[in-house]
Amino acid sequence: MPDLDDMKWFKENFHTEVEQAIAGTPFTLDLLVALACQETGHIWSVLRRKPQLTLDRILALCVGDTIDFNPATGKGRKAFPKNKAALLAVPRGDAMFDIARKALVDMAQFIPGFPVSNPNKFCHGYGMFQLDLQFFKEDPDYFLEKRYEKFSETLGRCIGELTSKAKKIGLFNKPSLSDMELMAVAIAYNTGNFIPSKGPMQGFFDGEKFYGQHIFEFIRMAHTVPVPGGSPILPPPPPDGAIVPPPTPVGATGPLLVVDTQLSPLRVRSAPKISSPPTANVIAELPDGHPVRAITGTPVKKFIEIETSLSGAHIRGFASADFLVAAPAAVTEIPVVRVMREAPASGIVEVFMPRRPGLITKRTDIAGAHSLNEPDRPSRKGDTPAELTAGLNEIIDYLASDKPSHKRYKPRQGLTFCNIYAHDYCFLTGVYLPRVWWTQGAIERLSRGETVEPLIESTITEMRANGLFHWLRDFGPRFGWRQTSTPTKLQQEANIGAVGLIVARRKEEGRPGHIVAVVPETNDARAVRNASGEVTKPLQSQAGAANFRRSTSTLNWWKGNQFADSAFWLHA
Repeated sequence: MPDLDDMKWFKENFHTEVEQAIAGTPFTLDLLVALACQETGHIWSVLRRKPQLTLDRILALCVGDTIDFNPATGKGRKAFPKNKAALLAVPRGDAMFDIARKALVDMAQFIPGFPVSNPNKFCHGYGMFQLDLQFFKEDPDYFLEKRYEKFSETLGRCIGELTSKAKKIGLFNKPSLSDMELMAVAIAYNTGNFIPSKGPMQGFFDGEKFYGQHIFEFIRMAHTVPVPGGSPILPPPPPDGAIVPPPTPVGATGPLLVVDTQLSPLRVRSAPKISSPPTANVIAELPDGHPVRAITGTPVKKFIEIETSLSGAHIRGFASADFLVAAPAAVTEIPVVRVMREAPASGIVEVFMPRRPGLITKRTDIAGAHSLNEPDRPSRKGDTPAELTAGLNEIIDYLASDKPSHKRYKPRQGLTFCNIYAHDYCFLTGVYLPRVWWTQGAIERLSRGETVEPLIESTITEMRANGLFHWLRDFGPRFGWRQTSTPTKLQQEANIGAVGLIVARRKEEGRPGHIVAVVPETNDARAVRNASGEVTKPLQSQAGAANFRRSTSTLNWWKGNQFADSAFWLHA
């Protein structure tokens, strides 16, 4: 698997040529980095460390794919040439086989695992971006003259294919593409098409992940690698943290307004109408006094289209004109929350339930206020999305909320423990979500710089789901949390190793709210997407009235009539 140093090498050698070639297209340098990593990174990342190999020789050895059609199973290669006989059957196929066979033998001197002992095996993919031999029929000279050995040639063919596929799936004419849209183009490059409802789970499957998943991970990694003399698109993540982009700033330039309800939060809707049921098209709820930017300022059916940022979530939608007024002179912009990369070391700091020496808190124990400290507990470690998501999945299976012997999460006497499961999940990932938190009096003392001893029901108190809703809003950003606006974005970040939560606050005082983790998709457990590719049911993990490790749960459960408000939270 290519790493950040490999991406640095690619950018040092090829960024100028790539940037010139993609001018006037919506493609990016980091998309080409990702494609090179996915297609032949397992080859050039090894070859570049061989001091005897020149850059030209490395490029010449970027060949691969020896899978033939297997008539016994009906599986394997479907495109031309299915095997040696199919290649030999076309004009100049014998010359191409000689080249293809030698390419395999030469490359396999440095890269183990290829079937060189079988004299009928040969390479089907050529160049750093792997133009497939199926194109031999229409352009045999490209292969016979070994043009693929030149970076400009393999790059040109790659961009031509990307352009064709981007046009096919309706993305070429956009001025710029998001990371997910770039992934879609790459999937079409690999398969010939892109099906939005499948999200990243499409393209070649290597037994662990799909082509789309790998491409998205590589794009994000490449964002942290600068070109020589430049700055990266994204800063490197914190240790053992995910590569999560900063909150999106507000781009609207219309009139500045503020919410004026004097009663309850203002609902922002996806369309200028009240849906049936009323919460169906609600995409956010803004607190009283919150500033927004109008897109035009002209009402549409008594609604104004607005844009704002809410605890890091980028919100664009329609709000009732009756509850928006001109902003006071002191309000000059929409602030975007600043998320702290490190937890505070003084003032209002993390707190945990004190523990007597030798006390072990186990999953098999009845739930209490202590955090887990079993010696075999897993964690989230690594500096790649693959390592981080592997850690998250190990944590989910370790907690095993659905396991009957794990009494910590098992409902009993009308009580459920979503808050404890969410805390345990975050705790093992290295992210702070309180199981206990400071009382108001303790917070005032800490704010004055005093030292406060954690004492249950004196200076600290247990946190329920409703309390966690308020804690995330009031304290989350100083501990690395920020909101995001949609389940699609939340699932997207969880898929590369970030920690995601959905939390809903109960309307009725004293009744429990709910909190769940949004977790990485696997081949066996996936989010539900609509025909446009938007996540309608993220993949979740929870304890509650029903306990499960991975499920898509009920559609829009957080919009239920029992809840007053809800939010999607994200932590790198």
